[in-house]
Amino acid sequence: MSKETPCVAVCMIDPKTRLCFGCGRTLPEIARWHAMESAERLAVMALLPARMADVGLVPIAESPKRT
Repeated sequence: MSKETPCVAVCMIDPKTRLCFGCGRTLPEIARWHAMESAERLAVMALLPARMADVGLVPIAESPKRT
């Protein structure tokens, strides 16, 4: 994946928060991602960790592995 995308190829939207479980973006953000300027993408990406933490979502890439 590009360094200018938070996508981890786990595209599932949480019905309560309407955020992607994998990256924390909203559907409108995902839909227009490639139309955004680089600076706008980077600004959104900077917000994602706090956004996910605020609603209690753990990024899939950081979830503990199941045994």
